[in-house]
Amino acid sequence: MPKKTEQPVSFESSLNELEKIVTRLESGELPLDDALNEFEHGIQLARQGQQKLQQAEQRVQILLSDDPDAPLSPFTPDNDAL
Repeated sequence: MPKKTEQPVSFESSLNELEKIVTRLESGELPLDDALNEFEHGIQLARQGQQKLQQAEQRVQILLSDDPDAPLSPFTPDNDAL
């Protein structure tokens, strides 16, 4: 079965879904295969969230640069990190 194309989701949506996954895993009621699938999805969400945080931090650093003469350039996220 082909993988469905995942649409980018907001950081907040990813965090909310990650919290739900943690709750389901902590309940201890999932069968092993389901728990592994949830864990895998949670790791993916955590990595995406970390990447979004790093991108936001880079943008803030650019905006707060001490050099007022520094050239501003458009921020383009590195999509290869996923």
